[in-house]
Amino acid sequence: MIIVKQLFANLAILVALLFLYTQIKKDPPLRMNSTIKKKITTGVAGGLFSNILMQYSIPIGTTLIDLRHIPVILLAYFGGAVPAFIGMFLVIAGRFLIGINISSYTSSLLMLTVTLFAIGISRTNLSQQTKKWSMLTFANLLTTLLFFYLIEDQQLLLYLIPGYWFVSFLSGYVAFQVLHILFKSQMMFDKYKAESTIDPLTGLNNVRKFDEVFNSCMADLEKKKKLSLLYIDIDFFKKINDTYGHSEGDVVLKDLGLILRSCARPTDIVSRNGGEEFTVLLVDCSLDQAKKIAERIRSTVEEHAFLLNSGTEVNITVSIGLSNFPETTPNGNLMIKDADKALYEAKRTGRNKVCTANQ
Repeated sequence: MIIVKQLFANLAILVALLFLYTQIKKDPPLRMNSTIKKKITTGVAGGLFSNILMQYSIPIGTTLIDLRHIPVILLAYFGGAVPAFIGMFLVIAGRFLIGINISSYTSSLLMLTVTLFAIGISRTNLSQQTKKWSMLTFANLLTTLLFFYLIEDQQLLLYLIPGYWFVSFLSGYVAFQVLHILFKSQMMFDKYKAESTIDPLTGLNNVRKFDEVFNSCMADLEKKKKLSLLYIDIDFFKKINDTYGHSEGDVVLKDLGLILRSCARPTDIVSRNGGEEFTVLLVDCSLDQAKKIAERIRSTVEEHAFLLNSGTEVNITVSIGLSNFPETTPNGNLMIKDADKALYEAKRTGRNKVCTANQ
């Protein structure tokens, strides 16, 4: 009974380690298609977890009973051969550091066999549940054979083996469930985090993301040297909504978002800052280059026929205000204000034009 209690303690330690690791490592979960760097770091972590479990082993003579195989099985299931082999080698090395004897040799052979089997099963087309239970069952069968070989006390084996099977299966099940829940929670968090910075209508960055990127550029302005900002507003957009309805106005906004992306460079930050107002943040872009991009946007919009859901084609124009650090705005923190002023000037002097700040 004491042995079973100690195995449950091993399980508690394993769950705690898995939880802490997923909280510390905020990057995506381990997958078969993860990068080599990800597989190596996760394999090392799994190997260290197994070594920690060995520090809380149940010693019976020279035999150490614990759940060190569970992290390696998890590595094989989620990441395949690379992380599983790394974890396995660390487990074997850790076992020999504890002591070199017949038990360490046989347990190392067991880890190698279990790892190879788990890797092989992970590559099959079996269902997820079948893979999990096959790995755990195979590990338990080999461990049972090892018990019979190393432990001479038959009376002890009568309750050790059933207890070990029960806790081992339970530990494997709990470990898989914990990781699935934690991975799912992390993916949902990442999804909501991404959505919090994306405008749901156009798929562009929203004003929150724009502010984040702009503030980052301000903090790094001396390295970037040149920074340009376009403030873009649709001329008389209210007429589109009043004439055709807001749903048709949304079609125009979506199409305009596509035009802005196609006219901007891949490195530019295109955002919808609210309503019919858009921005394009051009990193490492001179004033002359920014003027060309702004004019390209203006002319493309003017020449584009926006097809509404009703089948009606409408034409719109945009007014654009441009500021640049350091050519128009020596103080980078005033770029937004200057671009907004330039936009107002474009609308005041006839619309459908590009106006540059302070010129």
